[in-house]
Amino acid sequence: MSIKRILAVALAIAVSDPLGPSGATAQSPAHANNGDPVLAALIAEALEGNPRVRGALSEVQAARARVPQAAALPNPMVAFTQHLRGPQTRVGPQTSGVSLSQAFPWFGTLSDRRDIAEAEAENRSEAYREQRAEVVRQVKLAYYDLAYLDEALRITGEEEQLLLHYEALARARYSQGFGQQQAVLKLQAEVTRVLSRRRELLQQRTDFEAGLNILANRPVDAPIPTIEIGERPAASVDDEQLRAAGLGARPEVRSARLRIESNERAMRLAGRRYRPDFSIGLAWGSVLDRRDDPGRSDPPPDNGRDTYSLTLGASIPVFRSSYDAGMREAAARLSAAEEGYRDAVNEVAFAVRSTAFRLTTIEGQLALFERALLPQAEQALRATEEAYSAGVTGVLELLDSESVLLDVRLGLARMRADYMKALADMERAIGSPFPEEGASSPGEEGS
Repeated sequence: MSIKRILAVALAIAVSDPLGPSGATAQSPAHANNGDPVLAALIAEALEGNPRVRGALSEVQAARARVPQAAALPNPMVAFTQHLRGPQTRVGPQTSGVSLSQAFPWFGTLSDRRDIAEAEAENRSEAYREQRAEVVRQVKLAYYDLAYLDEALRITGEEEQLLLHYEALARARYSQGFGQQQAVLKLQAEVTRVLSRRRELLQQRTDFEAGLNILANRPVDAPIPTIEIGERPAASVDDEQLRAAGLGARPEVRSARLRIESNERAMRLAGRRYRPDFSIGLAWGSVLDRRDDPGRSDPPPDNGRDTYSLTLGASIPVFRSSYDAGMREAAARLSAAEEGYRDAVNEVAFAVRSTAFRLTTIEGQLALFERALLPQAEQALRATEEAYSAGVTGVLELLDSESVLLDVRLGLARMRADYMKALADMERAIGSPFPEEGASSPGEEGS
C-alpha cells in the first residue's frame, strides 16, 4: 500500500475513540502524533484494521447487548391441562384448562442485574481503549525503530562513500611511492565491514517493516517509505502531575475501578437471594354441562359455566448455606477487585517513574552528544584527515577517527529514536496524549 493510500485512510476515518468521549471531546485522539502525518496515517490504519482492536470492539458490542437481557423479567409460563378423568363439579364436569403465570424477582434484583451488566460493558469499553492504546504504542515503537534504521542506513552509506574516498587517496599515495599497500588493504577491509553492517541494518528494517504492517493488518511486504524523525518535541516531566493524569485516564485504572463497582453491586445482588421471589398467575378451566340425570332434569344455576382463578405465589428461601456461600464469593471477588485497583495504581506509579527517569536521562545524553561529542568527533576526523594528507599520521589513526565519528553518529541516531519511544511509553503509562500537541522543541538538534 502506497503512502498516498495510507494518508487517504487517515483522512477517511476518525482516529478518535468510536465508543464516544471519556473525559475528552469525541474528536480528540488519545495519542500524540508529534506533527508527523505519516505516523498519524499509520496509527489510523492500525486502529481501523488491527484484528485485536476489532475483536475488542466486538466484545464491547456483545457486552452492551447483554444489558437488556439482564434487566428482563423471566419468560411467562403458559400451561395446558387436559383431564383424563375430569372432576365432577356442581355446574358440570371440568375437562381442560389453560394457565398463565409470571415470576417476579425480589425488589431491586433486576436493577442490580442491569447495573452489573452495564458495568461489565463499561469494563469491556475500557479493555477496548486499552487495546487501542497498546496498538498505538506498538506502532510508535516500530515506527521509531524504523526511523533509526533509516538514519543508520543513511549514515553508513555516507561512511561507505567516505571510506571509498580514503581508499582512492591511499591508492594514489601508494602509486606515487608515498604510501603502503597495507593501507589500501585496511581501507578495503573497512569498506567491506561497513557493507556488512548495512546488510544487517537492511535485514532489521525488513523485520520491523513487516511487524508494522502486521499491526495495521496490511500485506506483510507492503513498502513503508523512508522515515525521518522531525523536530524533537519538548516534554515536561512532572512525576506528580503525570501520576495524577494516569490515575484519571489510564484504561487499566478505570477498568479496575469499574470492577470494584460491579462487585459491590454483585454483593448487593447476592444479598437479595435471602428474599423470596414472587409469582402471579391466571387460570381458565373448561366446564361442560351436566350430563347426569339430576343435572338434566334440574340444571343448577351457571350450569356448564367455565372457571377462572387467580394465583399468587412466593419462593421459600430455605437453603441459607448456599446463600451464605454466595455472599462469601461476592465478598472475595470484591476484595480481589480492590487489590487489582491497588495494583493498577502501583503500575501507573512505576511506569511513570521509570519512563520519566529514562526521558530525563536520554535528554542529558542527547545534549552531551549534540553539543560536545559530535562536534569533537567531527573536528578530530578533520584534523586526522589533514595529518594523513600531509603524511604525518598513518591509516590506522585515520580509521580510528572515522570509527569514533561513526559510533557517535549512530549513537545519536539511536538516542533520538529512543527519546521518541520513551514519549510513546509515557503516553501509554498515563493514558493520554504525551507530549500535548503544540509543545515546542527543547532546542535546535545537532546535525
